[in-house]
Amino acid sequence: MRIDPAGFPFIAIAALPAVVALVVARPVVAAALLILPILIALFFRDPDRRPPRDPRLVLAPADGNVLHAGAARSEEAPPGQWLQVTIFLSPLDVHINRTPVSGRVTRVEYVAGSTFPAYRPDAHKNEHSEIWLDHDGQPVVARQVVGVLARRVVCRVTSGQQLDAGARIGLMKFGSRMDVFVPTTAQLTISSGVHVRAGETIIAKLASNSA
Repeated sequence: MRIDPAGFPFIAIAALPAVVALVVARPVVAAALLILPILIALFFRDPDRRPPRDPRLVLAPADGNVLHAGAARSEEAPPGQWLQVTIFLSPLDVHINRTPVSGRVTRVEYVAGSTFPAYRPDAHKNEHSEIWLDHDGQPVVARQVVGVLARRVVCRVTSGQQLDAGARIGLMKFGSRMDVFVPTTAQLTISSGVHVRAGETIIAKLASNSA
């Protein structure tokens, strides 16, 4: 199982008590203390995914439960008219984030903010990173939002990069949410309450350029 490098410091710190217990010849205690670093390692797991090939498909950028799928909530959306899909990640979900579509990164913006629970509507005020993509002239926005447990967004893309759909773009540490905004000409294919998998679950379909 691949572990994202961002997890190595957390795993090492969590494993220290087990190492100390082993050094002082307390193997049973050491075994019990290994539970925490194992759980942290699972949080940072990075499984491979197989994105579908149709370029018009918009893929889930994160594992988790869909909280909202429909017209964009005006207080949360970027300027303009959008459809919005919001995904809540629990600490048990894979936290590697992936780009929802292929395209060129036109803007990456980090915004400092609060740490409201990620499932609340006002979580858009939290610290977040916003990634704008140009997919054959159609804008798509992916927003990484921290929550109560997540205290840091890791965004690994920069403006000007060309990305394939489903490519890894970063992660959020310890529980969070992701928003995706697509043009109103797109067709949503997901509904609230559904559990999705990053890079594989189809959440929308973009209109063709000739439409």
